[in-house]
Parts: sequence; C-alpha cells; structure tokens
Amino acid sequence: MLEVDGVTVRFGGVVAVDGASIEARSGEITGLIGPNGAGKTTLFNVITGVQPAAGGTIRLDGTDITKLATHRRAKMGMSRTFQRLELFWTLTVADNVRVAAELARHGDPTALTEELLDRVGISHLAAEPSGSLPTGSARLVEVARALASTPRVLLLDEPASGLNESETVALGALLRQLVADGLAVVLVEHDMSLVMDICDHVSVLDLGRIIASGPPAEVRTQPAVIEAYLGVA
Repeated sequence: MLEVDGVTVRFGGVVAVDGASIEARSGEITGLIGPNGAGKTTLFNVITGVQPAAGGTIRLDGTDITKLATHRRAKMGMSRTFQRLELFWTLTVADNVRVAAELARHGDPTALTEELLDRVGISHLAAEPSGSLPTGSARLVEVARALASTPRVLLLDEPASGLNESETVALGALLRQLVADGLAVVLVEHDMSLVMDICDHVSVLDLGRIIASGPPAEVRTQPAVIEAYLGVA
C-alpha cells in the first residue's frame, strides 16, 4: 500500500535521511524505530508531503505521490498523527474529530465522531476542551481525528507517549483491530514492548539510514540494532 524507495532529505549540508526505503502493507503494522534524532519524524514528514525530498520515490497503492501536496495525499487515503501534538486546542474533543469527518465529506460526521471516540476509549471526554486534556488523552484524540478521514494508510508518530500501561495495551489492541479491517499502519514508537508485541515488520533507522529490517524477533537480535538503539538483546 505504501512504498518509500531511496528517500533522501538534506538540511543544508546535513543529510537527515539517507536513502531510506520502507514498505507498509494492508493488514499489517510496520514499526519504524531508532534513537532520537535518527530521522524518523523527518521521514514521516516527507511521506505525508510536509517536507520535500531531495531524492527518492513515494508510492501510495502503486501511484507516485512524491510531488503531490499534502492535502492531495490525504484525499488519496493517507492520514497521520504528530510527535508534537497538533490539535485544535480551543475546540472540544468531539469537534476536533468532527472537523476531519466533515472535511472528508462523510455522510454523517456526528455519528462517525461518536463511533471513533468510543473506539479509542475517550467518548466520555467528547464535550471537554482539547486544551484541558492530559497528554495521553490528547494523543487518542489525534488518533480518532486521523481515522475520521477513513484512510488506507495511517502513520502514527509516538502515539503511546503519555499513555499509561492500560491505555497502551488498549491502543495496541485498537491498532490490531484496524489492520484486521485492512488498514496499513506505520508506527514510530519508543515503547519497545508495544512495538515487539503488535508489529508485523520493523525497520530501524539510525543516522538517517535503515540499518535493519524484518520481523521484530529477528531485528531485535541484530548486533547493529543492539549497538545503535536497544542496548540489550
């Protein structure tokens, strides 16, 4: 569903992403892990059109989207959350999600909003101002809003950050339900328990380069990954 082939990003003389290639298939969760500053969010920004690439190709369901504007990628079925929360802070939780449903021209935005808030476990917060939420709840609002556009590819940038243990377990269960419905999920996350439990495939990014890729159990034992990120086998 998503093919990222040889993407390179430069900021002046700094190469932030160096020929990175990843794939995300429908019905699977692809993890993208690595140390802080490895280039994970930058790669997300390129995939979603926020940041132009200096080289490489991005395809969505076989169509080259490398030079398409962000909103056109969204209309084609791509949605994301952000490492740094990007909610409409003066709107209620429900209105944050309803905005996305309306922009996607869903037939019943209110019903979809209620369904998604219930699905991510925060329906009791529907009338709360988004600016009053703790970080964990705010991240779940972003997930619900991203789903309101009924994407085919969902990119999540550290969605478990700020969640407690039970919320993290629930998030993992939700993501497995979503891919069971045919969605392709790409997950940037530092919670290795979550990554190893729910991902079908993991790619490791270090200093802008993919240094390992494969099933989680295989990737976690590779010496280069242990040295660069995990620290233990």
